[in-house]
Amino acid sequence: MQFDYVIVGAGSAGCVLANRLSANPAVSVCLLEAGPEDRSPLIHAPAGVAAILPTRHVNWAFDTVPQAGLGGRKGYQPRGKTLGGSSSINGMIYIRGHQTDYDDWAALGNQGWGFQDVLPYFRKSEMHHLGNSEYHGADGELYVGKIEAHAATHAFIEAGKQAGYGHNDDFNGTEQEGIGQYEVTIRDGRRWSAAAAFLTPIRGKRENLTVLTGTLAERILLQGKQATGVQVRLKGQSVAINARKEVLVCAGAFGSPQLLMLSGIGPEAELKPQGIGVQHELPGVGQNLYDHPDVVLSYKGTDNSLLGYSLGGSLKMGSALLQYLAKRRGPLASNFAEGGGFLKTDPSLARPDIQLHSVVSILDDHNRKLHWGHGFSCHVCVLRPKSVGSVGLHSANPADAPRIDPNFLGHDDDVQTLLKGYRMTRDIVAQSAMARFGLKDMYSADLHSDEQLIDLLRRRTDSIYHPIGTCKMGHDEMAVVDGQLRVHGLQNLRVVDASVMPTLVGGNTNAPTIMLAERAAEWIARA
Repeated sequence: MQFDYVIVGAGSAGCVLANRLSANPAVSVCLLEAGPEDRSPLIHAPAGVAAILPTRHVNWAFDTVPQAGLGGRKGYQPRGKTLGGSSSINGMIYIRGHQTDYDDWAALGNQGWGFQDVLPYFRKSEMHHLGNSEYHGADGELYVGKIEAHAATHAFIEAGKQAGYGHNDDFNGTEQEGIGQYEVTIRDGRRWSAAAAFLTPIRGKRENLTVLTGTLAERILLQGKQATGVQVRLKGQSVAINARKEVLVCAGAFGSPQLLMLSGIGPEAELKPQGIGVQHELPGVGQNLYDHPDVVLSYKGTDNSLLGYSLGGSLKMGSALLQYLAKRRGPLASNFAEGGGFLKTDPSLARPDIQLHSVVSILDDHNRKLHWGHGFSCHVCVLRPKSVGSVGLHSANPADAPRIDPNFLGHDDDVQTLLKGYRMTRDIVAQSAMARFGLKDMYSADLHSDEQLIDLLRRRTDSIYHPIGTCKMGHDEMAVVDGQLRVHGLQNLRVVDASVMPTLVGGNTNAPTIMLAERAAEWIARA
């Protein structure tokens, strides 16, 4: 098989590239996805995330190596394994990050990546529920709106104001700081994943686009220093899919460095122990892993309007299912994480350094630990952690998971920031606006000293699923791609996904990944 462009990974970036490149009928595009079609009802009903998150259903469900900063625990890393990638299993929250995050990228030498440079590409893909404005677009494919929020979400926002924080109605507008309701990629009660937005509308309508699911990329094919295609596992056979123009790697912060290393592209110290010959030495492949360390405050409540497990709750869920099937409304049309905020742990800071996600149910250990009863939760995460990790290989077998080491809480500054954020969040939930829900802290009610709370943080912190940086953009010796996402030293090969972000943005990473692909599509088409 031969195409002009071969895209590895049908996640947020891959779906955007497939759409934009195949808009030119003169070129042929092949999109490869290791997972299945995105037909599962759990994908499309927003509440289905609660069932996908703790399972292997359309989910790679990776584990990390034991984390010293977490008391030797292994962390958990859900990643999407279906069309749409992680946009098909995420919390559907649309956040771009702080404007200065992109100015930071430009300051590192990545010209053209400042906020004013990237804003048009955020707006290009966006179909904002309030229409066109300075910060939002209305003509794109990705629907961004707000849902009917639970009473507890509104109470949490009011509690934030009672605790002294400002209200923010648009975290992607002029200012990020404050407490408010999140905008989400949910449209008419259905998840609006990158596949739903960019891929589904064009499949079957463009003869120049081929989508292959159940197709695992084994290695990038090279002739000297030029990428010529991808070897894949398809129906039990190794098959070469050739690219006349470019190979575009969009397998994510874990999958992209893994595929490069399996192809002999990366640090020799990582490749040789696996018996992989070095085709192109690039020491930065798999390095520079950043992720948001996150801890969840969990509360049991007396108000059974909160979601949970009980006899009455089961009856309500049955009614909610009927409501959802009939009108696409009600609890099953919610992502549960409806509100939150961006706050400063020190007023002197130039920008928020923690993010909150309020959840209208008990959330414990990625929903892998269930509790009888009803309740409320709130995430708090460190937006710009100083702990840095890496991705490597467990073996040379493409079917094996990569070795993931986020090094969570490896830097003491992250511990101190998370500690401050934990105390601030506990204070918000203690405000009178939340009193009607009868909340009782499940894990830290009797913990007050720094030592006690830090011990709790090490026992309960994990990922909130925003890994980046493992094929970072830049021009230093550890950079993997240049400012147009071309792999240094190789021809016809780019990486386009969150792995190219040189630093972690202050917020959720799905919207920035879509923006990256919008930018890259223009460069690729002009090449």
